[in-house]
Amino acid sequence: MAKTAELRFDGQTIELPIIEGSEGERAIDIGALRSKTGLITLDPGYVNTGSCTSAITFIDGEEGILRYRGYPIEELAEKSTFLECAYLLMYGELPKREVLHAFVDSIRRHTMLHEDFRGFFKALPKDAHPMAACAAAVGALATFYPDSLDPVDERQLEISTHRLIAKLPTLATYAYKHSIGQPFMYPDNRLSYVGNFLHMMFGTPCEDFEIDPVVRKAIDLLLILHADHEQNCSASTVRLVGSSNVNLFASVSSGITALWGPRHGGANQDVIEMLTAIRDEGLSGKEFVERAKSREADAARLTGFGHRVYKNHDPRATVIKKACFEVLEKMGIHSKLLEIAVELEEIALKDEYFVERKLYPNVDFYSGVIYSAIGTPPNMFTAMFAIGRLPGWIAQWMEMHDDKHKIGRPRQVYVGENQRDYVELEDR
Repeated sequence: MAKTAELRFDGQTIELPIIEGSEGERAIDIGALRSKTGLITLDPGYVNTGSCTSAITFIDGEEGILRYRGYPIEELAEKSTFLECAYLLMYGELPKREVLHAFVDSIRRHTMLHEDFRGFFKALPKDAHPMAACAAAVGALATFYPDSLDPVDERQLEISTHRLIAKLPTLATYAYKHSIGQPFMYPDNRLSYVGNFLHMMFGTPCEDFEIDPVVRKAIDLLLILHADHEQNCSASTVRLVGSSNVNLFASVSSGITALWGPRHGGANQDVIEMLTAIRDEGLSGKEFVERAKSREADAARLTGFGHRVYKNHDPRATVIKKACFEVLEKMGIHSKLLEIAVELEEIALKDEYFVERKLYPNVDFYSGVIYSAIGTPPNMFTAMFAIGRLPGWIAQWMEMHDDKHKIGRPRQVYVGENQRDYVELEDR
């Protein structure tokens, strides 16, 4: 017998179905609530509201668990590649060798941009933020590739998907090169996905650019860890915008804009700026923490700790911390920022203030240290996050379409003025 919940209101009792997920999560299906009672639910921030059922990513915030399509993030980080994870997220299974080779080859052959994009970027101000440039450029892809915009045509969708994954690194590096006045670098189809990104980001036409395999592996790892995270702000934005049946390029452009916010993807930039400020002021980690804990108006703001979902450790932070040490050690870099980060983490794990509030280091805490160590400017951190999150957005968008979605249309509780008589201008 199916489980139900009872709601009693205004003398009537209605039964609402209980939906149970494969990992034991339970939800009350309120799809018929308004039609039966005239009521809606009010849940600011959607903290208790499930917008969909999904088979893509599972998170258990209490236990610190993250899985893509059932695979633990720790195993994928150790054994897989970013493009392999991208395929897994979008199509549901790890690809066989020949399928993966064909997928990677297709991505490699779509990396080049239409030559008119040079003019597109040159029209932007030099100090344009890369996320603004990327959001605009991804939206503009719909004008350059009108042959693949139908969201329900499987072949057109496949072409758009491959184009997006291939071209976003190129678009991001063009935005960066424009901001520093260097020439754009064409992609090199002989290189790996991450190798190509590093070549376009840091290379110049003047000399050959050597790709450090340690750095390449670390960036690939970071992309894997960022690839999807369930119904976060940007993924939900992509789903909501996509529910209007607009093309994939426009939907992803909206996701990039959502990710840009400092409360979402911009947090890793905040972390590196915090660590830099501690270093420049000559503070110890303990001094900074005490300042952050004070109730004074000018108290320091501690970023990189705690997470909306994880109430235990963030499993991605554990993986990134290990990679961070490996990258800096193998590159022979002595990082004061890393020393401060480690000190802050040690304090947080023991300090009663942090323990009571379950404020553990999150994924942003060490990722910025890696980005900074390889020479990435802070305003590019979020753009690199977007490259990683892209397959998750696409997977969420595809699943939303497969579910025969309705157009997203949240309700509200109106608290404004009641009907009023219009007052003529001269009488106001």
